[in-house]
This record gives sequence, C-alpha cells and structure tokens, in this order.
Amino acid sequence: MAETTTTDAAGRSGAEAASAPQGAPGERTSTRRSYLMCRPEHFTVSYRINPWMHPAAPTDTALAVRQWQSLYDTFVGLGHDVHLIDPAPGLPDMVYAANGGFTLDGVAYGARFAHEQRAAEGPAYMRWFAEHGFRVAQPEYVNEGEGDFMLVGDTILAGRGFRSTSGSHAEASALFGREVLSLTLVDPRFYHLDTALAVLDPLTGDADANVAYLPHAFDEASRRLLAERYPNAVIVSDTDAAVLGLNSISDGRNVVISSRARGFEAQLAERGYNPIGVDLSELLLGGGGVKCCTLELRR
Repeated sequence: MAETTTTDAAGRSGAEAASAPQGAPGERTSTRRSYLMCRPEHFTVSYRINPWMHPAAPTDTALAVRQWQSLYDTFVGLGHDVHLIDPAPGLPDMVYAANGGFTLDGVAYGARFAHEQRAAEGPAYMRWFAEHGFRVAQPEYVNEGEGDFMLVGDTILAGRGFRSTSGSHAEASALFGREVLSLTLVDPRFYHLDTALAVLDPLTGDADANVAYLPHAFDEASRRLLAERYPNAVIVSDTDAAVLGLNSISDGRNVVISSRARGFEAQLAERGYNPIGVDLSELLLGGGGVKCCTLELRR
C-alpha cells in the first residue's frame, strides 16, 4: 500500500505535528482517540439523496481510495487507533462511517437510515459493534449516527430537519442518560449536523468549550441556543462550509479538516489549534468529508 504524507499549515507531517512541543502560550493538548473507518472500495455515486450527489457525473473509485488512505494515514500518524469495517458491495456510501452509529460508555446506538439506499448499512455496523464488545441498542427512530449526534463534554448535540428525527433525540437521551440539545438544520446542503458544526474541544462542555459552526445552516431558535451555550464559538464562512470544512475531526489540539477550507484553517490557527488539511474532493461528490468518514469509538 502506498505511503501518503499529509502536512499541516506549518508544513509538518501528521506525526511531527502530534509530537510538537506543547509549551507555547495558548497551546492545546491532544487526546488519543479511537476511530472506525471503512475503505471506499465500492464508492461511486449511483443515486441522489443529497444536493452534493450527481449520478450523471463520473467518479473515480481509485482516487477516492487514495484520498481516504491519506486520511487514515493522518490519524495513525497522530497516534490515534483506527479500526476498519469491511466494505460491502452495493453499499457505496458505507465509507461514511460516521453515519453507522453513535457510541458512548461502551454502548452503540445503531443507525436507522432515512433512505432505503443506505438501509443495509445500519445492520452491518451494528454487527461490527456487537462483535467488538459494544452493547448494541437497536434504534426505533430514524437516526444517522454521528452524522447528527455530536458529544461536547457531557452534552449530546443532536441534529434534525433532514435525516434524524426528534424521536431519536429522546431515544438517545434515555439510552445514555445525558442532556441532548436538539438543533434544527434548514439548509439542504448541510443535511447532517456534522456538516454544519464541528466540535473542537470534545472533552470540555462549559462555556469555554470551542465549537465551530455556520449560523445560517440552523433555524433561529437553534442559533440562539448555540450562541448562549458556546459564546466563544468559531463562526465559519459559507465559503469554507461549502467545501465541508466543518466536517472535521479534533483531538483537542490537532484538527483534521478539508484542505480547501483555508479561512477556517486560519481561524483554527489563531485559536491555538493545529489544523491539518486533507484532500477528500472525490468523496465530497457523495456529500461527505473528514468527519463523515470517521466514527469515534467511546468505551
């Protein structure tokens, strides 16, 4: 398998960035994470279930695999554990592992997809969770996993409006015994919460926690909730959000983002984070980016 090197804004490789000195003023601390990913061996765009997808436009599966490998190598270089689920023929969107469920405290809340084209992904991911020691909770309501559920400290931010339903928010709250903050999405380009909001400090839940988001992706009530809860949030431009710049992964210091989200990259650096750009342009044709390809495993 070809070795891929990804660099951050300072020109360092992922491994070098992770081992960089932590003593500078405002320097943040990374925490080792565990992720689940799925190689895009069957990736193509053969149907349309979001505004990004155009079946008539050609896709390059080999390029998608190479770009995905760069993301995988970046996580490994940063010291994170990466597990793999086998891709299944006929499920081209299985590469977007984040939609496969939501895990917390050793429990995996399974996904139930809104569109029939992805329905078989839910059971496939639930089987993987069960085989790897998670207690699996079968979903009653439509939800698309970490696409619409994001953990900030002890609070679960939950999206609705296009895919996951309000019923799934109540189901997750009862299952995990955590506060669930419901947020309504209104722009069809940002049909999952993880396309409109990024969690930058996963372990911090108070007003000092940083999230980043695109305000007009949410309804007015949700914008008020976000402003009240996260007054120090990074407000991202539509230009950066439109290349799925917010569809990113943070370990508290290193933030892996779309390499095309240059404004967001600068905003992160100003806040003391270490942005690392990765090109997933081929997978963007299916409506997914860095976060879509990455499901966090929390035991």
